[in-house]
Amino acid sequence: MLGLYVSVPKELFDSTVEVTVCGPAPLSLRTASGGQAVLIVIAGAKLGQRAVVGSLPVLLGRGAGCQLQLNADSVSRQHARVELRTDGRHYLVDLGSTNGTFLNEQRVGDGALLKDGDRLGIGKCLLKYLYRQNVEAAYHEEVQRLVHHDGLTGAYNKARFEELLAQRLESPASPAASVALVLLDLDHFKRVNDTYGHPAGDAVLRQVVAAVRLELPEQVVLARVGGEEFALLMEGPAAAARELAERVRARVEQTVCHFGELQLSVTLSLGLAVWAAHEHPKALYEEADRRLYQSKAAGRNRVSG
Repeated sequence: MLGLYVSVPKELFDSTVEVTVCGPAPLSLRTASGGQAVLIVIAGAKLGQRAVVGSLPVLLGRGAGCQLQLNADSVSRQHARVELRTDGRHYLVDLGSTNGTFLNEQRVGDGALLKDGDRLGIGKCLLKYLYRQNVEAAYHEEVQRLVHHDGLTGAYNKARFEELLAQRLESPASPAASVALVLLDLDHFKRVNDTYGHPAGDAVLRQVVAAVRLELPEQVVLARVGGEEFALLMEGPAAAARELAERVRARVEQTVCHFGELQLSVTLSLGLAVWAAHEHPKALYEEADRRLYQSKAAGRNRVSG
């Protein structure tokens, strides 16, 4: 018998699920040299919900009989299944779902091999497959990551961004340092979701963030502060911040995002504001937001500020 229960603070996550897997111990522990696996919801409904997987299949869907129940309209009643096959490895199988099942942005059919760190797209929910010798430690590590990070993109989440913004304004690196805030918004992003579906939109968001990171120095904070809105927080003169914002804009414009056979391109509108010492943090954010909408009004795919 293989089982796991991890308690999660109620104020942090909606729920957690315990799945006890029964079966021949040698088979359930044989996968990947004796480790264990866990599925964790990292974006969408029931953030933090998880199921341990071993020798018996784990059914994913919104139906009451599913071992990992995902209560979202985009999820079919019996959407997908994770199963152990004769090679001792776990596979992801779509069960004829309405919106499809995706593994690392690729649609799956009758079975796709799962590897540690893989992302499973189940409707609007995103799950992560972890395969470790110590699955309990892996689960706790992922839970701690979700406290400060957006599960979909890996950027800081809004709550952590607000903390970092307050800290940066209270004590910049030097008294004379400028603190700059850049807000980024994907242009016409709703069209991507409406035309290709939310899994495609999620893939675009992840790949746009990966592209943005290529231009960022280590000390620059990147956070997701809305559905398709992100923020950059940095110290330095306004000219340097504007140059960085322009490089980010150009990088995204040149990026081709992939989702299955689709190739999608998007652009960014950006608004830049520089903090004055007498201002409240809210004033800095509002100024950057005003500049962002100037970029939108001027035709998009540009930097204002």
